Amino acid sequence: MNSIQFEYSMPRYVLSKMMGKVSKSFYWNSRLSCLRFRRVEVPKLPNDEWVKVKVKYGGICGSDLNLVLLKDSPTTSPFASFPFTIGHEVVGTIEEVGSKVENIQVGDRVVIDPILSCITRGIADPCPNCRRGDYNLCNFMTEGEISPGMLIGTCRDSGGSWGSYLVAHKSQVLKLPDNVDDLNGVLVEPFSCSLHAVLRNLPKKDDTVLVIGAGTIGICVVAAMRALEIPCRIVILAKHAFQAQLASRYGADEIIYLTKNKNYIYETAKSLYASVLEPIFGDPVVQGGADLIFECVGNKQSINDALRFARHGGKIVLLGLAGIIDGVDCTTVWLNELDIKGSFAYSTDEYQEKKMRTLQIAIELMRNGKVDLAPLVTHRFPLENYRDALSTVINKRKGSIIKVVLEP
Repeated sequence: MNSIQFEYSMPRYVLSKMMGKVSKSFYWNSRLSCLRFRRVEVPKLPNDEWVKVKVKYGGICGSDLNLVLLKDSPTTSPFASFPFTIGHEVVGTIEEVGSKVENIQVGDRVVIDPILSCITRGIADPCPNCRRGDYNLCNFMTEGEISPGMLIGTCRDSGGSWGSYLVAHKSQVLKLPDNVDDLNGVLVEPFSCSLHAVLRNLPKKDDTVLVIGAGTIGICVVAAMRALEIPCRIVILAKHAFQAQLASRYGADEIIYLTKNKNYIYETAKSLYASVLEPIFGDPVVQGGADLIFECVGNKQSINDALRFARHGGKIVLLGLAGIIDGVDCTTVWLNELDIKGSFAYSTDEYQEKKMRTLQIAIELMRNGKVDLAPLVTHRFPLENYRDALSTVINKRKGSIIKVVLEP
């Protein structure tokens, strides 16, 4: 089958880091980069508790872009096995079923919860986090019956959604209802990232919530709050008009446009009913701000903005996959006693007084007509046109681009 793989070697890595400074396209256009389009064997079922999935759509995630552009911190490198087929956002159909799999049939239309935790690894005595339901925090992602990998799309044994087929443990398979189409299906995973962050950090009804970033995750944060019928006030920072239109469509009350000058700081402060103070030098200081902030970008400006725009005693939730960032001013963390919370992927969350997998909650919200995310899929490319797909998603300013998916 055709597959887009990440193949690590120190010479490729060093050369790519050097040449990528000259032209970003080196990361995906050069045969000397870590990204390889190649023919590989269809992944085999590791044991009789697994299924094979024929991929219909594989999404391009922000974490995939960090990988392609070599922006990931080496902190995550032990939790991968090379070479691996990229891609963890997937909708597809069941192609093969192991003999110990029940209630899943060939031809079923499914999405996959990609995290490779204790149960998927055949570990008989699960770690405390997995027993508690926080399998995204599994202690054993390098152990068990399969190779290291936090999730499908980082493990050499599982395949990924940037290939024609992947394999998944029966516990990872979630069937799609007939009234949830494939475009919503491929967005179940990214929506669940936002949904998990919201469910674990529920805004109060009178809170002012600031969402920093109006890409897929930021818009999904807005959509999640409205799908859960939380009557908070939502302000969002956006770069482009098409992002603002979608943010408004999904329930944002106010949109502030990011600019290269400091105007957005004053505009955002005004929207948050905060005052602006001028230091002896440097950026303006904001006094007051949002009760709760979801940071959905993960760069120097967005982190500094999150710290700047939080009120005294406010909370910041980091979703933007920030890595090693220079130039972040942490003064307000202690000065304003901020509560900073990380959020990684999804696990089990409480919905309507039940504990469920976050992806299942996402599917339920779609099935019940609480949210329709299909409009976020703005571009589709055949797998062999992956270079065009990556160029499109990395150069968003050239068009109305939100979610780009591949069709293997």
